[in-house]
Amino acid sequence: MADTVPDAAATHVLGIDSGGSGVRVGVARADACGGSAAGNPPTGCPPLTWSSSAPVVVGDRGIDAADLLARVLPAARELLREAGAPRLGAVCVGAAGMATLGDDLRDRLPDALADALGVRRLALAADAVTAYAGALGQRPGAVVAAGTGLIALGAVPEGRGGLGGVPDADDASRTGGVPDAGGASSTGGVPGTDAASSTDTIAPGGDTRWAATGWRRADGWGHLLGDCGGGAWIGRAGLEAAMRAYDGRAGGSKPLLARLEAVFGPATGLPGKLYPRPDRPAVLASFAPEVGRCAAEDPIAEAILRTAARHVAEAAEAVCPRLESSEVALTGGLFRMGAPLLTPVRAELAARLPGVRVAEAAGDPLDGALCVAAALAADELRLPRDPALLSVV
Repeated sequence: MADTVPDAAATHVLGIDSGGSGVRVGVARADACGGSAAGNPPTGCPPLTWSSSAPVVVGDRGIDAADLLARVLPAARELLREAGAPRLGAVCVGAAGMATLGDDLRDRLPDALADALGVRRLALAADAVTAYAGALGQRPGAVVAAGTGLIALGAVPEGRGGLGGVPDADDASRTGGVPDAGGASSTGGVPGTDAASSTDTIAPGGDTRWAATGWRRADGWGHLLGDCGGGAWIGRAGLEAAMRAYDGRAGGSKPLLARLEAVFGPATGLPGKLYPRPDRPAVLASFAPEVGRCAAEDPIAEAILRTAARHVAEAAEAVCPRLESSEVALTGGLFRMGAPLLTPVRAELAARLPGVRVAEAAGDPLDGALCVAAALAADELRLPRDPALLSVV
């Protein structure tokens, strides 16, 4: 798939979002998906979409390409037919665990998609990247994606830094990696050119973190090692406070104990219901909304959310580039909790990142996949290439 010349006849793009909650496919007009150099997320005519709640099978070679293709190809053909798309310009596949579980996808998808759909341009991305693109498009800034877990990702798109920028992919050797949302570890930085390491790329205050790479990541290490402030973290803290109240220990919350018993039954039965479950993070996260509901009248629940907000802001602070045009966007199901969490999060962000605008996430990871595909089709993809996070084949 070496074709790098924009195809003016290509009218539509295809986005695929694969994660723990299932698979989604979208087809949209390329000119409605933020593919311009302005790098905005999808606008205009909404995409045609298909979804399945069953996640893709993970086998010995990681994410199973055959299983993904068996589901998305019939859906893609039908969506393209409904859209009346005469020519598909590009595809972006965003997947959780792409860095460590994506070998089969990288080996099989390029030829399979070219044969089945005639597409010559394919981007393979971690789901954190498509979440970023859906929220901010190709603008510099940071995104905190929070659901059961939590990860923050910051980017300085190529040529968009405003302080010297980051070298274009054609001018930089990208041999290092940054882990994706599935928690893969990176093996080093991404060397740049002399332009990348010059003082022109240093932000006010001497922040040199962006001199050699276009991406930074914080947290996303899973519920045992991190994901601080995410749904599982909030739910676990709430359940601990409930158990403290049951025992009569300091720091207990009777309102949270009442909610525990309403949701799970007697408190003494909770360990037996929780510890054997393979989906413990999701079970813990299911209690996070109960913490939000109690926060208005329970100081313990309110304190849990204030601490979660601090963790969210710390992650954003760790990855946000210090550029005049930087933004922070919040995306993911956890933030649907609303004011009990968002109010302290915004206060913490204002204190830690003064002058950085907190933006509404324009779209979700499927929107982000379509944004990346549209930019790729127009030869205007500015999000940094990275072996673990975003590769073009």
